[in-house]
Amino acid sequence: MLGLGLGLGVVQLGILAACVVLFVPKGMAGWRWSRNKMLFFGCALFITLAIGVHITPNIPSVSDFVTSVQSIVVFDNREDSCINLVNEVVWDVKPTNSNNHSSFVVEPHSKSNSNNYLNDKSNYSVTYDKIWNWSNTGKVKACEFQKLSKSDVSDLLNGSWIVVAGDSQARIMVQSLLNLILDSHRLESIKGDLFKRHSDYKIVIGEIGLKLDFIWAPFVVNLTDLVTSFKQNKSYPDVLVMGAGLWHMLHVTNASDYAVALKLLRDSIGSLLPSSPEFSTNEPVVSSVSTRFPHLFWLGMPMLINGMLNTKEKREKMTDEVWHAYDRTLRSSNLLRRYGGPFLFLDIESLSWNCGPRCTLDGMHYDLAVYEAAIHIALNALLIESHQKLGAA
Repeated sequence: MLGLGLGLGVVQLGILAACVVLFVPKGMAGWRWSRNKMLFFGCALFITLAIGVHITPNIPSVSDFVTSVQSIVVFDNREDSCINLVNEVVWDVKPTNSNNHSSFVVEPHSKSNSNNYLNDKSNYSVTYDKIWNWSNTGKVKACEFQKLSKSDVSDLLNGSWIVVAGDSQARIMVQSLLNLILDSHRLESIKGDLFKRHSDYKIVIGEIGLKLDFIWAPFVVNLTDLVTSFKQNKSYPDVLVMGAGLWHMLHVTNASDYAVALKLLRDSIGSLLPSSPEFSTNEPVVSSVSTRFPHLFWLGMPMLINGMLNTKEKREKMTDEVWHAYDRTLRSSNLLRRYGGPFLFLDIESLSWNCGPRCTLDGMHYDLAVYEAAIHIALNALLIESHQKLGAA
């Protein structure tokens, strides 16, 4: 990509040179130069500019400048527009006659399956296909978002350290990511460990050098403690996905207290990153050459369908009014990039709302397709921020 940018830059300089050769001598005619003087001046100017255009790529400072300008033209415009559109997903939820359904992930209802969020399919019937894709409108289509193949995901995440921290929603995100990387046999073999309640999970996928950690952190204070540990160890993941709110909503039920916790997290993140804690732009954080800092994603809360929640306490405390109060608190916390913060938002609210009640069994945990979409949103954002483009899946 950089080579292409430099080539385009040289072509642009050539066009500029041609314009100078064409119009400057005409301007000189206003000084009433003789035809021979104008011809001599034009030829000399053309030769000088031609030499300059050809040696420009060999001059590091000029070459770097051309490349940087081209990068701004091509990439920054794409970042400005496409990062803001990456959550624009549409759904087609329709009845199906096929037996190949996406599995649901729900909280257990009894001790017999208390160590696994995944109920056996025999306990329920799934009668709808959940098909998603990015909107086909002009602006979104121009961004060329794509569902990545296993090989593309492996290439993109090769050698990376990814940390996903939060509650059960975050745990399902880990499963969705592993669905894209591991074969079905290996994935099945790790589900027991992955879905142990209230526990961390770590895996190293040696063939691509990927280290993936899930940290059980159901409250925002747990996330702040995690950030503090990164700073103390001076070791930061390449990608950090965080999200918390549902447990606070259920066990504390106080949006003002949630706001205080989010502020503390924001302050902690601000002192971690190599920039002012007062995030005032939508630009991604750029790390120094010597130290890597993470790409930051915030996992939003899903829409709650109160009548489907599986306990009386949830139905009483996790009402629509309370949910919206927590959502407003998050958006005013300056954590999210769209509001001047460091985290790119993974809009589970929109994904779950548009997928609808046919995509959940308990009104809180949604079909894997919802979290699959969120993973692809994050991966496409990583492609944009790292200035990469992979082949279509």
